[in-house]
Amino acid sequence: MTNQIKPFNNVYITGISFISALGGYLFGFDFAVISGALPFLRKEFLLDPVWEGFLTGSLALGCIAGCLLAGNIAEKYGRRPGLMVAAFIFAVSSLGIALSKGLVFFVIMRFAAGIGVGMASMLCPMYIAEISPASVRGRNVAINQLTVVLGILITNLCNYFLADKGVDAWRWMFGLGVIPSAIFLIGVIWLPESPRWLVKAGKPDKAKQVLSKIGATEFVNTTLKAIEKSLSGATKQSYKAVFAKAVRPAVLVGITLAVFQQFCGINVVFNYTSTIFASVGSSLNQQLFETVSIGIVNLVFTLLAMWQVDKLGRRPLMLIGSLGLSVLYIALAFSLQSHLAAGIISILVLLAISIYATSIAPITWVLISEIFPNKIRSEASTVAVVSLWGAYFILVFTFPILAKVLGTYGPFYLYAAICFCGFLFVKTKVKETKGQTLEELEDNLIRH
Repeated sequence: MTNQIKPFNNVYITGISFISALGGYLFGFDFAVISGALPFLRKEFLLDPVWEGFLTGSLALGCIAGCLLAGNIAEKYGRRPGLMVAAFIFAVSSLGIALSKGLVFFVIMRFAAGIGVGMASMLCPMYIAEISPASVRGRNVAINQLTVVLGILITNLCNYFLADKGVDAWRWMFGLGVIPSAIFLIGVIWLPESPRWLVKAGKPDKAKQVLSKIGATEFVNTTLKAIEKSLSGATKQSYKAVFAKAVRPAVLVGITLAVFQQFCGINVVFNYTSTIFASVGSSLNQQLFETVSIGIVNLVFTLLAMWQVDKLGRRPLMLIGSLGLSVLYIALAFSLQSHLAAGIISILVLLAISIYATSIAPITWVLISEIFPNKIRSEASTVAVVSLWGAYFILVFTFPILAKVLGTYGPFYLYAAICFCGFLFVKTKVKETKGQTLEELEDNLIRH
């Protein structure tokens, strides 16, 4: 039994997981860069609350387009070419944003950046799940979230040090996005194609070669048989197949979790840190320092999530996260409403970030990458991630408007209620997935 515990090339698996997860860094970069740039952009483009929300949310609209594009590329040409296109688009759009001369061109370029981010956000977790053995799949998919939070932290640090470089500091903030996208593009060239896509594309010999680099002979043969069985009779799937009766429950769970990850409200904290702390009298320097603190806490607790996701499991972490956020948001809203000291606000914000980073942030991506059958994984992942980005747009577009009408504290009471509803949904509808192969999950979640 001992010989069967680790029949894998763990160094190789972790290496390709980290490289493919660099797409998550682009995701984190664009999440964080807007928070540091907004104080400059408000003056540069004279933004009102509606335009501020739309400028911030335009990334999400691009992400929706990117998901749809990624789904088609991933099915027709493979996961790897999709990742390469994502990196190229992001590099070009980062330069475009940095050189923007007007608000309209800025929004168009941010939309283009969203296409790259959307492609990466769908393909990276799906690719990692498809190349990872069941025993480490949760940890490996969570590497994608680790690179997201590294992107947030490093970008927040860059924003902090660039803030005193004059009125054009925001151009440098966005322009630096060329560097991680170029590194990602070079890294993807080294990656193998997903063995599950290769089998689906009628290339079982190439799939066997990839699997042989991942694990021992028994793993290769068992995995190949399971993939072929799950794909037997498979034909090109339309998006209509995603909502077929047999798979509908899993798809609806995936969509609901994706929407909940955004409507839980935490990305308001990431994108509008400066707005929240300005409401309690913090200076610009203090506001940007808070973004750095958020990035550090986010990183530490994401590492904790990676350690626990394959031990404690997906479901318990989601339950803890949703209920914990609900309680903390009520405390945060009350503190903002009562104009308590910025230090208290900071502690509550960092506690909320820590709970989110340990639970809802990484686990949602893990579950989305796991619960869909092989035959429709690409299409179902597209639908779920499009739903996620649609929810993100609604969240960040509405916050400046809600904050103006209700006060900065008002929206957090709403997010608290949503988190409690999310807790009830996870408790009643989400099943544990740890330790099962993708094919076993398909058998257990769909056919039984």
